[in-house]
Amino acid sequence: MKIDAKSMILVALFSALTAVGAVIRIPIPFSPIPITLQVLFVLLSGALLGANLGALSQLIYIFLGCLGLPVFAGGSGMGVLVGPTGGYIFGFILAAYVVGKLVENKNNLSYFRIFLTLMVGVLIIYLVGAFQLMLVAKLDFTRAILGGVIPFIGPDIVKAFLATFLTKKVKPIVG
Repeated sequence: MKIDAKSMILVALFSALTAVGAVIRIPIPFSPIPITLQVLFVLLSGALLGANLGALSQLIYIFLGCLGLPVFAGGSGMGVLVGPTGGYIFGFILAAYVVGKLVENKNNLSYFRIFLTLMVGVLIIYLVGAFQLMLVAKLDFTRAILGGVIPFIGPDIVKAFLATFLTKKVKPIVG
């Protein structure tokens, strides 16, 4: 995959935005996973950059965290990736890729279609995240869903709605 200067800048921007999204976090007392703005930027990376570049932006974000930069909501380093929040972080890559695939080369998508596509991305993050949460925290399926999915549905619907609006407005500019 050949990447031009504009694409490199956009990939770096979405890596940085995902990191900034981790700084703004709301802890949930009964869950090891906080509410952050990361999902907003993950969804936008796929919707605006496409599958490959969106996923690449999330891979770079994870790489920076592995290098020890404090970009994860739970700290930095490889330990975060094998902890209770690691599955959600890995889910960012797949979500950005799938969202990107679903919107690539499609002009004039409706707000509703974009929103549904972004909710597919949210579902992917939930599935990968809850699976690792089950394994790491030794939770059964129900407890993983109650602590790692249910509290986030409302905020993530709002993020997907905002990302839908931004995608519709910004995608013609980004190209």
